Amino acid sequence: MPPFRAGVWILAPAAGALAGLLYGLVFEIEPLVSAIRGAFIGAPVLLYERGVLMRRWRDLIRRTATPVFGVATVATYVAMIVLGNAAAGTVLHHGFGYMADARVAMRMTETGFAYALGISALATFVLRVRDLMGPRVFASLLVGRYHRAITEERIFLFLDVAGSTRFAEEHGDLAAQTWLGAIFNALALPVRRSQGSIDDYIGDMALVSWSMDRGVRDAACLECVFDFLRIVEADAERWIDRFGQVPTFRAALHCGPVVTAEIGLERRKIAYFGDTLNTTSRLEGLAKELGAGIVVSGDLLDRLTHLPGHIHVSDLGVRALRGRKEPLRIAAVRTLRTVKAAS
Repeated sequence: MPPFRAGVWILAPAAGALAGLLYGLVFEIEPLVSAIRGAFIGAPVLLYERGVLMRRWRDLIRRTATPVFGVATVATYVAMIVLGNAAAGTVLHHGFGYMADARVAMRMTETGFAYALGISALATFVLRVRDLMGPRVFASLLVGRYHRAITEERIFLFLDVAGSTRFAEEHGDLAAQTWLGAIFNALALPVRRSQGSIDDYIGDMALVSWSMDRGVRDAACLECVFDFLRIVEADAERWIDRFGQVPTFRAALHCGPVVTAEIGLERRKIAYFGDTLNTTSRLEGLAKELGAGIVVSGDLLDRLTHLPGHIHVSDLGVRALRGRKEPLRIAAVRTLRTVKAAS
């Protein structure tokens, strides 16, 4: 269950009430009536999209193809609209004496239903685009944050699925893709919890990043990796039943300055340029050579001033990295809690 956030419970009905007031303004409906109906209809939809209500159902349909996602989401919205309107009518009748008959107060006009459904369908489309692009990329493109290239400090995680080539040889490319898809689906929640961003998938590797302040806060970037490994381990039986094995991983984390910019015309993307990203890639390769499950650069460790007690750091010394002039101090990290990482 997502952590309780009072702000979401305040903003959701407020946004719904504003949408209702807009409808009332256009169709000359009493403000109190339109605001209450908007709040009761809009709040459940917004709370659902924020993962507060019906999270398991929401996560399930988000994994489906876009047509199935659209139909299932709109159907969910319709149910919420009908129930929300009925609740609003009950409150208006019993709380404010609106209409003499409660059943009449609970009815919804065709125009009102079409308005609510239209707004919901538009929200479905926008949110699906956001899912395809990634929340951070979507928001950044909307506000034009990286329309002009900027230099910023970020933390990067290269998370590589171990044994994917062997899995593909044994089960075929289609089965391997299904396996990788399930793994990366499992990664989404830990990244969201840590306020990171999945920026790209490159074969069997996921590229995750954080702004410096979010990533170092409570060692969120490391906690994301361990959170992910715990989720996978807790579902070990399901992985074995479905794929015949529990996936294992290698992870490398590093931080530093990068140039971030929008690129492309037909298909826009936010891309990173600089040595920091290349170093993280080389670090992941070194982890494989050393047989280490999770490696972290000294640069990042120096920023993580308050490591949680369950994280243990083993110094691996200063190592030369291919393509980099200066050697880099690195360390292996593990958690004292039970997780499984590649070796």
